[in-house]
Amino acid sequence: MNLHVEALTGSDGARIAIATLDAEKTLNALSLPMIQQLSEHLDAWAKDPQVVCVLLRGNGTKAFCAGGEVRSLAQACLDHPGEVPALAGYFFAAEYRLDYRLHTYPKPVICWGHGYVLGGGMGLLQGAGIRIVTPSSRLAMPEISIGLYPDVGASWFLSRMPGKLGLFLGLTGAHMNGRDALDLGLADRFLLDEQQEALIEGLLQLNWQEQTPRQLNSLLKALQQEAVEQMPAAQWLPRRQQIDGWLDVSDVACAWRAISQLHSHSDALYSRAAKTLAEGCPLTAHLVWEQIRRARLLSLAEVFQMEYTLSLNCCRHPEFAEGVRARLIDKDQQPHWHWADINQVPEAVVEAHFHKAWEGRHPLADLTDY
Repeated sequence: MNLHVEALTGSDGARIAIATLDAEKTLNALSLPMIQQLSEHLDAWAKDPQVVCVLLRGNGTKAFCAGGEVRSLAQACLDHPGEVPALAGYFFAAEYRLDYRLHTYPKPVICWGHGYVLGGGMGLLQGAGIRIVTPSSRLAMPEISIGLYPDVGASWFLSRMPGKLGLFLGLTGAHMNGRDALDLGLADRFLLDEQQEALIEGLLQLNWQEQTPRQLNSLLKALQQEAVEQMPAAQWLPRRQQIDGWLDVSDVACAWRAISQLHSHSDALYSRAAKTLAEGCPLTAHLVWEQIRRARLLSLAEVFQMEYTLSLNCCRHPEFAEGVRARLIDKDQQPHWHWADINQVPEAVVEAHFHKAWEGRHPLADLTDY
């Protein structure tokens, strides 16, 4: 069992439900069974009047959740080239339903985003009502390296970042620290890694029958005041003006060139970002550019519906399976992209990723029913 759940009873009889991702060896990467189990528990807790709050966390010191378990998915794509494997339909529908459920949950969800919070882990963190980061937090959407694209609702939060920062972070997979997460609207509180038990104890002492929002806010504020001196320096907001200037371009090929030219920049953050992009998937870059452009006018439900379409189509094309093979299966770090040059990717291929890959009604058409 890679998900551990428990419910603790507080001083007034209210129960705090705790869900712990428990796959430490894989940095708590989300598998389909984990997604399904967590969804079932969230549904049950939503209906249980005794459960007043949910805490979502990950086991181990290294990561809250370093993404989705994509090896088996990529293998299914390799086994069925040009097709959408059945596993892909199940996996992405279940994951995006879970993320949307968190965004729309009727009770407070606190997510403890320590260590690596990558890909699918970001989907969970961003869905929570109270998003906590720590000195160890490293947030990123690194899909450029595996030929996918920033999903799990990233179309929503990248497109709503200041200036061109969302586009830059989506194209480069650059890591954000806890201060960056607060600056860019990806976190609500900064606490110390060792304060988790104090948080749980505080939750158990609250009077959940009266003035809950005020008491909960006071608890989190007091804990943050103890932690604020250890907050790291901001990385990305101070660099916004430069990034906005470089990415003030008309198309993704120009954006690719602008970032790639930073490979020998004296600023290590820029040179690292340029290296990641240069080794990344050109098709992914096209998808990032287009998903951010389209997402600005979409509702949250429409974002997940668009991403489901994109994800299934990524499984039909060779880049995703090849990226996972190179990075995570064979680990030769030498992906052979089908379209190796940003200028070689046909517009028709990019457009085709946004067209449905199933028969009949959209599998996530009911998301707005929550």
